Parts: sequence; structure tokens; C-alpha cells
Amino acid sequence: MRTEQNFLIKKAIGLLRELIATPSFSSEEDMTAQLLENWFHEFDIPYKRVNNNVYAFNKYFDKDKPTLLLNSHHDTVKPNGAYTKDPFDPKIIDGKLFGLGSNDAGGCLVSLIATFTYFYESENLNHNLIIAATAEEESSGGKGLNSLLSILPKIDVAIVGEPTQMNLAIAEKGLVIFDAIVNGTPSHAAHPNNNNAIYNTIEVLEWFKNYRFPKTSEVLGEVKLTVTQINGGSQHNVVPANVNLVIDVRV
Repeated sequence: MRTEQNFLIKKAIGLLRELIATPSFSSEEDMTAQLLENWFHEFDIPYKRVNNNVYAFNKYFDKDKPTLLLNSHHDTVKPNGAYTKDPFDPKIIDGKLFGLGSNDAGGCLVSLIATFTYFYESENLNHNLIIAATAEEESSGGKGLNSLLSILPKIDVAIVGEPTQMNLAIAEKGLVIFDAIVNGTPSHAAHPNNNNAIYNTIEVLEWFKNYRFPKTSEVLGEVKLTVTQINGGSQHNVVPANVNLVIDVRV
């Protein structure tokens, strides 16, 4: 197995180009998971695959040592209409590799995979290494990293690859999504109605707008609450029974 640095760099860039050329939208990562399997086959590294997550342990894994997890994801969002280049055609222009997922998070992922491969056969590490190339990160799906945590050994520390311009981030906001229903009395628009769900929503929106969470993170600051969706009513002459809201909370 060749693990010289220059060789691994070239192989990692090659893998990244393959990943870019292979569509891997969240929950549709089957083909990129196969590309990752191919890497481990080529380097004779035993691995396991759960759904579209591919992971491996260093050769001399020792349960008595602390464990470092190397993790990043191989799924992407769908390309938007503002793309000026073919998102699935990896091209190097002025030293930069362009393509969908090249930055988020293909570059991070192949770097971590190459690093793991470089250290895979090291006998005297003072810690274990696990590489986990995971799926469904962009959609917060149930078959991503969270589905592996009950399978993997205890993780003492992790390096998670995300585009941060090479700045080390030591904390990250979480996400909670709330669905809210504002009720009222349905009626014909021509009839008197003092319990209009749409009007009732005004007070609710004001409450969300002005609410402040009591806890503040020393690292991340205040919790951010934002109403992002509103839906109510179906025709001009009917007062709806309720209005539906979606609230995005970054904790």
C-alpha cells in the first residue's frame, strides 16, 4: 500500500473529482458511497457500510486508547439556477477545483480520508482513528452520522470537516424546527367572526418576534429564533380554521 504524501494528495484530488462528477443529493448518495468503498478496497483497508455511510478503524485499534473521529459528509444540496459552470464537471481553474460539493464538503472529506489512510498502519499512535464518510448531512436525515453513533465505539474527540476557510471552529449551533398551529373559527367571509385565525396570528407573530431565550452561549451568543413559513386559507370568501407556521431555532 502506497501512502507517500504526494501520492495520497494526487489520489485525494482524483477522488474529489469523481465525487463532484457523481450526483449525491441527500438520501441519494449510493454512487458516491461506492466510490468511497473503492478507495478502501484499493488501499486494502477493511471498512463497513451502513446505508450510505462508509467507515473504517485504524489497523491497530486499541479499545484502551482514546478515540479520534475524522468525519465529513459526501452528500450535497441540489445546484441552484445561478450556477455559471456545469456543477458536475470538475474543472481546475487558476489552481481552484470547481464543482458541486467541492467545498461543502468534498475537499474536507478527501483530506480526512487521505489523512486516515496515511496513518492507518501506524503502530504506535497514542490514540485510535476512525474515519466516517457520512450521508444526509444537508437534509439532517435520519440515516446520516446520527445513525452511526450507537454503532461506533466511544468517541473522545472529533474533527469534523466543513468549509471554515481553514479556521478551527470549536462549537456549532444546533437546529430545532417547530410547527405551530394558530386556531380560529372557520366561517364564510360575509358572516361576523371575532375569532379569525389569520388575525389571531398577528399576536402570535409578535410574540415570536419579541421572544428572547434566557440562556446565552459564551461561544455562540444568543439563540436565534425566526418564523420562516406561514400558510393559511384556501379561497377569498372563507375564513380558515387555522394558520400554520414554521419556526426555525438555532440553539
